[in-house]
Amino acid sequence: MQFPSKLIEDAVNAFATLPGIGKKTALRLVMHLLQKELEDTKHISDAILKMRTDIKFCNTCHNLSDDDLCSICTNSYRDKKVICVVENFRDIIAVENTRHYNGSYHVLGGLISPIDGIGPDKLNIQTLEERVKNDQIQEIIMALNPTIDGDTTIFYISKLLNKYEVKITSIARGIAFGGELEYVDEITLARSIQSRLPYENYLSK
Repeated sequence: MQFPSKLIEDAVNAFATLPGIGKKTALRLVMHLLQKELEDTKHISDAILKMRTDIKFCNTCHNLSDDDLCSICTNSYRDKKVICVVENFRDIIAVENTRHYNGSYHVLGGLISPIDGIGPDKLNIQTLEERVKNDQIQEIIMALNPTIDGDTTIFYISKLLNKYEVKITSIARGIAFGGELEYVDEITLARSIQSRLPYENYLSK
């Protein structure tokens, strides 16, 4: 692809590093920005830079946040005795979009994967145990992707928390094995949450 300007070429190449953005789409974005007012373009770039430099992780659940605690953890109407354990913040968005869950969350930041060298020590598992130990948690909902790594992580956490008086459930298998939560339609995900089962039952199926 030939460019009339090195500046345009650099901008296209920068956009093309984003997931799902090819060179043609990147060029359309660049041309769109060129047609916008300078202040509009500056507003976009400032918003992206501020997001990248100022974003925080919630001290309690590890969700993305503007402050030390996220808006979910500070919401007094949420059920703090129930924790939905997810792999990443995109899964929180997926569950929240169902409008069928009103508890709290805990973001692991990944899944146990021996092949990739990811062990329990590299995930936010210790802080989950601390919450169960100190906050009188009544139920842990394992809302992890139904994959080998997801099942391995669920098994590890369930064994770790077995010494506490906490109910451990898993979202129902309305989600196909090998699927990812962020791509599941909201109705299927909502039904999976509502039809969650005790983890022991889940293992025996």
